[in-house]
Amino acid sequence: MTERRPPFKALSSFARRPPTGGPSRTSGGTPSTPVQALQAASSKRRAGSSVVQNAVYEAGVRTASPVSLPETYRWLHEHDGAMAWIGLYRPTQEELTSLAGEFDLHELAIEDAVLAHQRPKLERYGDTLFVVLRAARYVDENESVEFGELHLFIGPGFVITVRHSEAPDLGAVRRRLEGDPELLALGPEAVLYAILDRVVDGYAPVVAGLENDIDEIETQVFSGDPAVSRRIYELSQEVADFQRAVTPLQAILGGLNGGFQKYRVDEELQRYLRDVADHLTQVSERVEGFRVALRDILTVNATLVGQRQNEEMRSLTEASYAQSEEVKKVSSWAAILFAPTLIGGIYGMNFDHMPELGWTYGYPYALALMVLVSLMLYLAFKRRGWL
Repeated sequence: MTERRPPFKALSSFARRPPTGGPSRTSGGTPSTPVQALQAASSKRRAGSSVVQNAVYEAGVRTASPVSLPETYRWLHEHDGAMAWIGLYRPTQEELTSLAGEFDLHELAIEDAVLAHQRPKLERYGDTLFVVLRAARYVDENESVEFGELHLFIGPGFVITVRHSEAPDLGAVRRRLEGDPELLALGPEAVLYAILDRVVDGYAPVVAGLENDIDEIETQVFSGDPAVSRRIYELSQEVADFQRAVTPLQAILGGLNGGFQKYRVDEELQRYLRDVADHLTQVSERVEGFRVALRDILTVNATLVGQRQNEEMRSLTEASYAQSEEVKKVSSWAAILFAPTLIGGIYGMNFDHMPELGWTYGYPYALALMVLVSLMLYLAFKRRGWL
């Protein structure tokens, strides 16, 4: 039996061993308990099955494509050193229970895989690693970022992938590895690396899309688009969600890299993993830059909005001042014209007994009085700047 060095603590070999703490199996792979027999019968139902890919590999070459989980178990028991890669899409509790019984998966990891909505993390349960990844995809139609959740169980001689969304495309990962038997022959570590590489590479279009959105937002800000504030807020939320998917992955890759070095995994595979970590660091730095840029853009937008409001207020103030000046002029002329009108109105009442009615100089006196009062009012308003 060929044994490979494990990259993680507590993985003593990638040759399969019977699960500890569970029911034993017969040498022919037939379930030895009623519970296992029921699980096997349930797994044979292809209708509605969540198994999207199921393959057994030996020395990096696919040797079998079982149509059911029990058949996969049988192949692994009959071929020492073989590795199974089982791909699931939104599996049922029964299917995960069957896999847990066969591969000794921890119940907490199974619960996380069923419920989903987990943060990216790396946990070890005995001989098995449980990895949660958040894939991302940029949607051009509505200029948004969609996130997908991927769970991986990595252990001696098996890889189980559980997807809760369309992304990432693990079919492409499988085709890549099957096209490189030497890499696939390195075992579950190679599969884990290829999946991590695919997830991190999927971040690049998201970064490009977000960068383009930020450029458009900058144009909107300086063009005075009133809808830009809402778009800044929405994009800030997407960047924050993207950062929550990217940042924990750095710690995951750090832990895996340490394990690869400790257990002397293939040097080339270690270099590949470090390359993934470098790409992730670049993505993380870009995302942090986006967050800072959006914060600054929001500040600039608030400043520009304040300036536009100040300009509008100044325009309103100037208009109000001009209107006030016009009112002053109108009021001044009205007051000037009121004086002669008042005098003429008094002496036009035609009463029989009024002073100066019989006075020879009454008429020129009244005219002179009107002119004098009007002139005095004009000079007073002119001095005050109303005219």
